[in-house]
Amino acid sequence: MRKVTSQYQVSIPKALADRLGVRPGDEVEWEIAGDEFRVMPAKAAKPLSVEERLKRFDEATKRIAAYHKGRPAVKGSRDWTRDDLYDRGRTR
Repeated sequence: MRKVTSQYQVSIPKALADRLGVRPGDEVEWEIAGDEFRVMPAKAAKPLSVEERLKRFDEATKRIAAYHKGRPAVKGSRDWTRDDLYDRGRTR
C-alpha cells in the first residue's frame, strides 16, 4: 500500500515499474476508470519522418561546427591532455 504525499506524489513499486518497463525520468499517463486511477507508461511518440530526421541532423551538424569554429586545433579529438587529468583541482 502506498501513501500520497503532501505534494500529491505517489511512488510506483519497483516490481511494477520493472514489469512495465518504466524507468526514472519516463513519463506516465493517468486515467480515471470509474472510481479508480489507472497509471500507464506514456505512449511512444510518433516516429519522425525522414525529412524531419534529416532536418534535425543538419541543425545539430551546424551547432557542432559553430562550437568548433575558432577553437584551437589540437592533435586528436579532444582539447585536453592526459597530463591535465593529474593537475585538475590542485594548486600548484
